[in-house]
Amino acid sequence: MNLRDALLASLANLPGSRQFHLHVLVSFPRKHSNLYPFASQPRPKTYLQDILILLSEQAGPDARRLFVSAIEASVYHIPSTSSAIVYVSKSPTSTLVRAFLSPLPVDHLWIHLFARAQSQYLFPNSADFPGKTTVWASWKLLTRSGTPALRQSVTWVYGHPYSQTDIPLPGISNRNAGVAPHIGQIIPWFDDDPKARFIDEIAYTTEADWQVDVQDKAVDKRDAHGQKEEQTTKTLKKVSVSEFWERMSFRQECIAGAITGFFVMAVSSSSPQTVARSEVSPLAPQPGQVAPQLIKRVLASLMTGHEFPSVDRAAWSTKVLEESIRGLCDGLGTVPAANIGGNVAGSDRSTPEPTLTSSMPQTPPPRLVRVKHPVVDASPNPFPEPATSLETYNAYIYGSLTVDNPGLPRKTPAEAGEDGEPKVTVLTVRRKKRAKP
Repeated sequence: MNLRDALLASLANLPGSRQFHLHVLVSFPRKHSNLYPFASQPRPKTYLQDILILLSEQAGPDARRLFVSAIEASVYHIPSTSSAIVYVSKSPTSTLVRAFLSPLPVDHLWIHLFARAQSQYLFPNSADFPGKTTVWASWKLLTRSGTPALRQSVTWVYGHPYSQTDIPLPGISNRNAGVAPHIGQIIPWFDDDPKARFIDEIAYTTEADWQVDVQDKAVDKRDAHGQKEEQTTKTLKKVSVSEFWERMSFRQECIAGAITGFFVMAVSSSSPQTVARSEVSPLAPQPGQVAPQLIKRVLASLMTGHEFPSVDRAAWSTKVLEESIRGLCDGLGTVPAANIGGNVAGSDRSTPEPTLTSSMPQTPPPRLVRVKHPVVDASPNPFPEPATSLETYNAYIYGSLTVDNPGLPRKTPAEAGEDGEPKVTVLTVRRKKRAKP
């Protein structure tokens, strides 16, 4: 069962009568060298896959489709340790996440996500959509019930998982080498992630440690570069993992007022994989996979060329994006932009059409202080990019499902408020009582 079919199966028991339309875009693996940019040489070989899942809903045969949920994630494969890291970048849903976290063909699976309660995630201006509810999902419960492999007894710890020894760290092939790893070797570096920004600051902003004797002209440039890398390692070693997380709780992303949480789950397979790692190349594309550039173009169009503040705008953007995905798979060269500048049926809004960019907004590269960033492995992929077609689109990317189940039971008076609406619990900050003088 491929990912699309697994996600559709997870929707079959949802309450109500409606039709779901699902688009699943998975890129073919490519080399990636910045998962542990500060790790000692040789760095573990890593292969990256991008995943974008878009789910739309149709209330009836004649109703308009509306995007209701999405997932943006990255999967990092590390063959040397038979590990995989799944980083869920954005996902406001629960049902799709539980089905998405399916076992990968690895011995050790690590799941990372940074959860932050906010009014919108992947759909711009959807906070103004009438009737939209913002839910702070329990990621602990979601990941625990995500897959059959995770439904076993799981021990949750309020802290970090980098001191345990039961499950090997994905970026370190031999932990018994006698050298204690620093935070740059054990904490993975993700795009647009608060942890990555903090690691960069620790590694690059200590000016006093970067003084190199420029007066000595006999110093070889390679020796100077080696000294700088050695200074980076020394700087990172000064901060322990426990200190890193303690200081992380005072960062702007964690004290801005929204509820935030870092979740990490590590699971080892009870039965090691029997397929030899040398039989299948990690770079070999699988059926249904697409080029990473296609996913970037769809994301750029979604984030910068569409908006979802009303039913009319959301229906129009959903239609344009779904047609563009089909067109890209069929060889269409461009992603059509939403008709933001024109009028939509039932809407008198008219604004200038924005200019679409060809790439997704992302975290700027780290500020380097007389230090070069690790060189990216630019060796070519021996396999050609997979060619998409309508056959690929219908077999792996797009799928639909019609459900006709009983609706949700009505809430009892005890569960609802006096006006029949669900009770809302407002979290307040506990203030310390001042001692009486």
